[in-house]
Amino acid sequence: MSRPAGAVRLSLWRDRTFGTYWIAQSLSAAGDSFAYLAVPLLVLQATGSVARMGLLTAVAGAASVVAGIFGGVLVDRYDRRTLMIVTDLARLVLYALVPLAWLAGPQVWLLFVVLPICEAAGMVFQVAAVTAVRNLVDRDRITEANGRLQATYAAAAVLGPLLAGVVSARFGPAVAIAVNAASFAISTVGLWLIRLRPAQPDDAAPVTRQRPLVEFLAGARFLWRQPVLRALTVLLSVFIFLTYGFTDVLIYHVTHDLGGSEGTVGTVLGLAAVGTIAGALLVAPLRRRRGFGVTWIGAHAICGFAVAGVGLATTVPTVTALTAVYLCCLSVGGICSMSLRQEITPDHLLGRVTSAFWSTHYALGPAGAVALTWAAARYGVAAVAVVAGAGCLLVAIGGLFTPIRRAGSEPTLPQELQPAPAGGTVVG
Repeated sequence: MSRPAGAVRLSLWRDRTFGTYWIAQSLSAAGDSFAYLAVPLLVLQATGSVARMGLLTAVAGAASVVAGIFGGVLVDRYDRRTLMIVTDLARLVLYALVPLAWLAGPQVWLLFVVLPICEAAGMVFQVAAVTAVRNLVDRDRITEANGRLQATYAAAAVLGPLLAGVVSARFGPAVAIAVNAASFAISTVGLWLIRLRPAQPDDAAPVTRQRPLVEFLAGARFLWRQPVLRALTVLLSVFIFLTYGFTDVLIYHVTHDLGGSEGTVGTVLGLAAVGTIAGALLVAPLRRRRGFGVTWIGAHAICGFAVAGVGLATTVPTVTALTAVYLCCLSVGGICSMSLRQEITPDHLLGRVTSAFWSTHYALGPAGAVALTWAAARYGVAAVAVVAGAGCLLVAIGGLFTPIRRAGSEPTLPQELQPAPAGGTVVG
């Protein structure tokens, strides 16, 4: 999506609409980091079981995958901004129930109700948020916008876990979840204050509504017909299986193996989030200079070494540094693949392609979380981390034998990355 010739092109720093969206979502991300830390701590405090933490992660992940099947259909059918506001309000109410219920004592069962619904709503929100970037900035600035969004999300996440650790240690994890609930109110206000650009005529193809599953499959077909997107989906499915439970295992490692407190966990996650900032700032120049393939493959290879290193680390500072490296490379790889989808997918299919991509490669995540946390409890974090890290390295090596390796840099996309003809794929 480009502006008309002669139109004034503002810097992203001075774009009021983008700036409002940017600030509101960054503050919301800071709130999210409270639940990111507090939910596992609530389960660990009440049950003492890393396997139970993994089970909750799996149930929530499964709900997210199911929501992803229909999330893209909703995003392509209805106003994206309105959907984001509705899902924010739903999560505000649901997360607020947790600290209220905890006043009567631990209610672990409630987390198994609230978290899956919130994750499902969050999936719809994320699909809408990704597609909204196309309606916020010009197409040639998508990677820059994604990088800045992710960098500031991460900057907020540096302070978030630190404060969450302090709040959890002093007042309990339930209060930290209340802070997350409040963050959705901030996000709602920010979204209410902006307006998204309409789709350009070449993107806004006529849409015929059909059954949700049929519409979802239209996105899946587009995804499968793109060689690079197809390879990314397959390889990331394996990567997600290996790493979906990483945060649970990390928290267990710091508290159980290294004797850390809730505050220690918050410090580790907060400082490690600096890695996400670094990755978000590095991704655009890396992709321009090295190309998509080299950047994506290299990032996931380093992730593998970092995951293995976390399990073998025997001190908190070492765990923190390696987690920062992992998050840096995860940020680089994630922004690369997200930007690529936004660049080459027609606007009227973007929601469905995004949900098909996420639903497919997150499908194995819940099973991976259960397997990873169960194995950590039975065999120890070190053995599990080494196996998971080796698997991540194999994912990167696998990319060398796919069209990912040959994918070039922006703005000129190789032939295999050009959008597929719309005929036969658009069904509404």
